[in-house]
Amino acid sequence: MGVFALLILGLLGGYIGSRVVNKSGEGFGRDILLGIIGAFVGGFLFRGFGGHGVTGLNLASLIVAVVGSIVVLVAFHILRRAV
Repeated sequence: MGVFALLILGLLGGYIGSRVVNKSGEGFGRDILLGIIGAFVGGFLFRGFGGHGVTGLNLASLIVAVVGSIVVLVAFHILRRAV
């Protein structure tokens, strides 16, 4: 997958996941970063359960990125409260 497609997928996945988790977003840069990390985490989780990971710029990959970004954001908030 190209860098541009990964950035778009990360932005969308991070933005949607951030709205689901805390309703206000984490900011443009942090949403992209957490979305990209979430896309990798979501792909790892989905492949671990026998599904497909991020395969390109499509709806299934967006769902994987959103689920992964929600997992990453929940972990981020737990760690942020602990510190």
